Amino acid sequence: MAVTKLLVANRGEIAVRVLRTARRLGLSTVAVYSDADAALPHVALADEAVRLGPPPAAESYLLVEALLEAAKRTGADAIHPGYGFLSENAAFARACEEAGVTFVGPPAAAIELMGNKAGAKRAMIAAGVPCVPGYEGEDQSPAAFAEHAARIGFPVMVKAAAGGGGRGMRLVQRPEDLPEAVRSAAAEAASAFGSPELILEKAVVEPRHVEIQIFGDHHGNVIHLGERDCSVQRRHQKVIEEAPSPAVNEALRHAMGEAAVQAGRACGYHGAGTVELLLDREGSFYFLEMNTRLQVEHPVTEMVTGLDLVAWQIAVARGEPLPLTQDQVTIAGHAIEARLYAEDPSRGFLPQTGRLSRFEPSSALRVDAGVQSGDSVSPFYDPMVAKMIAHAPSRGEACRKLAQGLDDTVVFGVRSNKTFLARILRHSAFVGGEATTAFIAQHFADDPSCRVVAPRSESLARAAVAIFARGLSALEDASLLGWRSGGPLWSALDLEHDDGIAAVKVTRTGSGRLGPLLRVTVGEVEHDVELVGFDGRELVLLEGGVRRRFAAQLEGEVVWLDDGICLRVEDVTHRPAQAADARGSGRLTAPLDGAVTACFVEPGAEVEEGTLVMVIEAMKMEHRIEADVKGTLRALHAKKGDQVKTRQLLAEIEPGGEG
Repeated sequence: MAVTKLLVANRGEIAVRVLRTARRLGLSTVAVYSDADAALPHVALADEAVRLGPPPAAESYLLVEALLEAAKRTGADAIHPGYGFLSENAAFARACEEAGVTFVGPPAAAIELMGNKAGAKRAMIAAGVPCVPGYEGEDQSPAAFAEHAARIGFPVMVKAAAGGGGRGMRLVQRPEDLPEAVRSAAAEAASAFGSPELILEKAVVEPRHVEIQIFGDHHGNVIHLGERDCSVQRRHQKVIEEAPSPAVNEALRHAMGEAAVQAGRACGYHGAGTVELLLDREGSFYFLEMNTRLQVEHPVTEMVTGLDLVAWQIAVARGEPLPLTQDQVTIAGHAIEARLYAEDPSRGFLPQTGRLSRFEPSSALRVDAGVQSGDSVSPFYDPMVAKMIAHAPSRGEACRKLAQGLDDTVVFGVRSNKTFLARILRHSAFVGGEATTAFIAQHFADDPSCRVVAPRSESLARAAVAIFARGLSALEDASLLGWRSGGPLWSALDLEHDDGIAAVKVTRTGSGRLGPLLRVTVGEVEHDVELVGFDGRELVLLEGGVRRRFAAQLEGEVVWLDDGICLRVEDVTHRPAQAADARGSGRLTAPLDGAVTACFVEPGAEVEEGTLVMVIEAMKMEHRIEADVKGTLRALHAKKGDQVKTRQLLAEIEPGGEG
């Protein structure tokens, strides 16, 4: 099978990842892109690039005919699907085969079998792979579910047979809650995956999520490359992944690996695949599902095995035998990956969109990224910025290395989860290897990184100094700034942050050995600092005799500062009072870029606090825009179908209502 020119049917970091290996192997490469992605790195990295269509995935990356036409126009003889989009679409794999294009992935029959949880589970039971007790029958009546739930024993999991990613999934603790769980899960499954079919499984309480990387070739060889622990999850979405698992010893690794290989052989598998397992407290493991593609977290396996899994995929697609036998696979050291997202943990992990004004990842880490400084995080796709991976001789060292690397990474322009990730990596339960799938829910419900808190006064003081420094640099004689014949001048600033507006006063009190001496008053707290320098990227201060450096940046009236906590403040000193977007002001703004999908209130209508005014859709999620005060809706500044930008004014409510 020929693989000389590879088209990557994906975008972002996975497209970059695949293209780099393809180029290293001497292949010609083709990228595809939507209008929203025309300037992204994966487009520039490829030898050729083809536009697919408008930003929505259904009009671009999910168009099978457009992808095959792009391959035909460029002469690509192979297509790598990456992950997501069409990577687990059996019809796409068959369409490639019919078009004479090599699909760098498993056979369509395996994709089809493993893409349905019910069918996959039946196949695994027949193959002797351990499975969670459950029900995966054709009778989808409420009575059938009630009967089998009683047989299995509560708690049970209701799951969409055709889905994944936590959608169409419900945990049911009591029999009386089952009918509603079945109804709502079926409705969600039908909407998300086009099928309302459900299965039942015994709920494994606080398990570990351990998955085995397998590889098969066209010659009947199937091996495994060890396990990954993906237990740290939020709403069934993986957050941190590592290899090897701290809960798996050599004997358990052998048993789980053998079961995974058995699963691969049972479906005639070739290429890269992942068998996901649940590991309970007693050391028993159960088949969960199989992902018939390369995983987001594959880099941790690469780091501990020293292998390039994309290169293996391409070799297998060419018909070559696997490069290694099972006995030749070795595991060295420990690797941990954190998924860096443009999202705001303090506001329910709300996805963030907009221009990534500055992205400087730590040079100490492996970084798989699909964006760079100046690129935009669009509302049309997953908001992942990068995957950050650390490898070290020991797990403890890998934890420390990744946490420090996240600290050293700069993300300005959009909010990110980097502080949240670093706190996970330093948490005693995680460091001790004790994290289960319940870890985040148990330990981070009240964590400061997951709720809105007032910034530290020293952080606000540093942000104020950055604003002061801009004025200082604008003067021809900086030594005169803040002085007059009658004594020092002071500047009063109003700095808006997540929790409100802070009044800050900056006074120059003299000249130090390295720069101006400043007294910054935040509320009742005074901070005396010496401004060593600010070049627009790095703020250097002498605080209490200690010289400190902070990443900082000014964008108009907005200050971004990273001093262990990434702070965004806006200088609203000169903003007209009626324009302030304080909570309860009646001025409703967009929390992120997106499309208005519905408006529920007309101008002139009376609203209560909490009334749903409109809905914005972004990144496959709906975001409710609700009235923040009781009053009269005076104006709507967006209508159904409009694309809106972050902080764009959407509606105005006059507080108090009529009379």
